[in-house]
Amino acid sequence: MNTIFQRTEILEPTLFSPYDIIKKVENFPEICISTFSENIIQKFSCLNNVEKIAELHSANGALPIYKINYKNTAIAFYRSMVGAPACVSCFEEVIAMAAKKFVLFGSCGVLNDKKVKDNIIIPVSAVRDEGTSYHYIAPSAEIEADRRSIHILENVLSNLCYPYVKGKTWTSDGIYRETISAIEERKQEGCIAIEMECASMLAVSKYRNIPFIQFLYGADSLSSDTWEIRDLNLYGITNAEKYMTVAFECGIAI
Repeated sequence: MNTIFQRTEILEPTLFSPYDIIKKVENFPEICISTFSENIIQKFSCLNNVEKIAELHSANGALPIYKINYKNTAIAFYRSMVGAPACVSCFEEVIAMAAKKFVLFGSCGVLNDKKVKDNIIIPVSAVRDEGTSYHYIAPSAEIEADRRSIHILENVLSNLCYPYVKGKTWTSDGIYRETISAIEERKQEGCIAIEMECASMLAVSKYRNIPFIQFLYGADSLSSDTWEIRDLNLYGITNAEKYMTVAFECGIAI
């Protein structure tokens, strides 16, 4: 028996797709931004020039999608659900609504404090230690980010004078199974961060041919023998304007 992890090609067609259950939203912005922080979404959804334009529905409830005008450009934004399957499902449905360009950002665990420090992280590739990406791209140990997207993100960060570091991230499904031996192995392989979605989002964006940019900011640290929670439970609110500005600028540039 071959599971999805052993198959060398992606089988087609699917029985149904997002387009079978999601209706296209009239005048939906081409650019869409998402983050995992409810705090950041709440902060920006309350602005005067923001309106709700759609919703994503699941058994967890409804996720509102908002529209904001940034530099005379309409941009959609919403909160992604944490974890690769849920994050990808939201992404698929937003594409079906008519989004054509996508920027995602969120927190990550830091595997290399010396390199990351206070830098924004540009993932150049992701180790595929999750399952969702294998349904979109044939098996491989890693998946690379699009070079053009990396270049755009570098330019945006440089123009805004925000320090950044490029590196490999480790995408894992098991937040409570980040074992000491696995952490050390990934650090030796050059990973500077760990999160739960990047590999899958890179895979689906390649599969759907959607221009995609993702950046990360460090939260908790797994860089030493003792886990440090740091500002993980702040969910990015301290630098909300900074991160959203980077996302908006990337959306316009992509």
